[in-house]
Amino acid sequence: TLNFDLERCEGYRNFCNKLWNATRFVLMNTEGQDCGADDAQPAELSFADRWIVGQLQRTEAEVAKGFEEYRFDNLAGAIYRFVWDEYCDWYVELAKVQLQSADETVQRGTRRTLVRVLETVLRLSHPVIPFISEELWQKVAPLAGKKGETVMLAPYPKSQPEKIDQAAEREVSRLKEFIVAARNLRSEAGLPASRRVPLHIRGPEIGALKSSLDYIKALARVESVSTGGLKGAADMPTALVRDHELTLTIEVDVAAERERLSKESARLEGEIIKARAKLGNASFVERAPAKVVEQERERLAGFESALSKIRTQLEKLTARM
Repeated sequence: TLNFDLERCEGYRNFCNKLWNATRFVLMNTEGQDCGADDAQPAELSFADRWIVGQLQRTEAEVAKGFEEYRFDNLAGAIYRFVWDEYCDWYVELAKVQLQSADETVQRGTRRTLVRVLETVLRLSHPVIPFISEELWQKVAPLAGKKGETVMLAPYPKSQPEKIDQAAEREVSRLKEFIVAARNLRSEAGLPASRRVPLHIRGPEIGALKSSLDYIKALARVESVSTGGLKGAADMPTALVRDHELTLTIEVDVAAERERLSKESARLEGEIIKARAKLGNASFVERAPAKVVEQERERLAGFESALSKIRTQLEKLTARM
């Protein structure tokens, strides 16, 4: 038996439950359906589909490295993070939105990605969780077009770096930030889970967000997502994500919102101090890779821009008090 965190009773059980729940969702939405086994039939892969396929390739490479170095803890951790954080927590939720599409090619592409990625994960994780992987593989493999008496005799997955789509990764990364920011706004505004209010997004190149709006609406649990101008936005709960402002269009407690923005302002001031100190360190600037130094400069510029916008919001709220 391998010695790694998953084998602690509660963690192992939780992981297996998570994997089983994801498998149950996949089976409920793919059994008896067209899962794209016939390559002659069109299947559209969204940026979310391409992203999860790319993440799987990265995980497979990490697992292979773990085997080569006899670091079974590392390879088990890589599988754990992919299944829990990426496939279950994010991709399955994104897939739910895609399965509601009126376009059959989108549905077919989603079902194909769901079953093929899951089937590969079960083969990948078999050395780590042999019993549950065998049980689930028997149910999932036929949907993915795989045949065999046992997962033990199925080919072990190998990473295919050419399937990594960096553009899709960037798009999902931005989408995650928007969803997390919108969820935080809901929480900070004290909105109950059952209450859905409109969300407004304002910023540059807003047209590029069109493909993400349905995901944001569903996963952030908002009533609608609009873009463009918004009257009275300064009086509403607002979060900054990169160069965009996310606003919940609700009446707010001005004092409470001012307190929230003051805390965020203090946090950004702390980040700016740390970033300036790092860039002011000659040893760091001279020895660190040029890309790392440039990234730190970009982080500093982002913090300064966000702080400037928050201070403007604070001034407007203070004027109302």
